[in-house]
Formats: sequence, structure tokens, C-alpha cells
Amino acid sequence: MKRYLTTAEVAERYRTSPATVRYWRYAGTGPQCFIRRGRHVLYDAQALDKYDAEEIGGRCAA
Repeated sequence: MKRYLTTAEVAERYRTSPATVRYWRYAGTGPQCFIRRGRHVLYDAQALDKYDAEEIGGRCAA
């Protein structure tokens, strides 16, 4: 079963504020692995892990 994180949990994971995570969604930056369920926005935890690996790998490859 997939695990989903709330905006607040994603903010805690990246040590930023929920407002910053909402801005990332609005601006199209940051992790884009979210779904909307009515008023709720949920992030796929496995997709966030993959996003992290790609971001870190891209920065460390140079």
C-alpha cells in the first residue's frame, strides 16, 4: 500500500515551512509527485524518495 504525506509532513521532511511547499506547487518547482483529493494535497512518499535521489545525484555528479 502506498504511503502519502501531507503538505506539513513534506515541509518537515525538507525543513521548510508549509507555505514554501505550497509555493513550490504553485510555481511548478520542487517535488511534483502530489495528488489532490478534494481540498487535500498528498505527496507519494516513494516518489519523494526518487525525487531526492535524482536531485542529490544531479548535484554530486559534477
